[in-house]
Amino acid sequence: MMRRCYLVCYDICDPKRLRRVFKILKGYGEHWQFSIFFCVLKDIDRVRLQSDIEAETNLKEDQTMIIDMGPDEEAAREAATVLGQALPRQEIGIIVI
Repeated sequence: MMRRCYLVCYDICDPKRLRRVFKILKGYGEHWQFSIFFCVLKDIDRVRLQSDIEAETNLKEDQTMIIDMGPDEEAAREAATVLGQALPRQEIGIIVI
């Protein structure tokens, strides 16, 4: 199953909703900046992410953008121009339970 890269940016008005959305996104990807995550997701996980965020936000007050960066993770990472401190590279390993 093919994965695609997404940049998820959010502006949540309520502090409680903000914390909930942050926790949701930590389960899906890398925290790049205050309200920005980089996620590499299968199609089903992309749908789940959107559903999880919609369940925790007020769509009349809050905004979330899910930007498709394409299937190539290296190219998606290189598409980001960073001025100042470099983005941390998080290694995601496989956990066998």
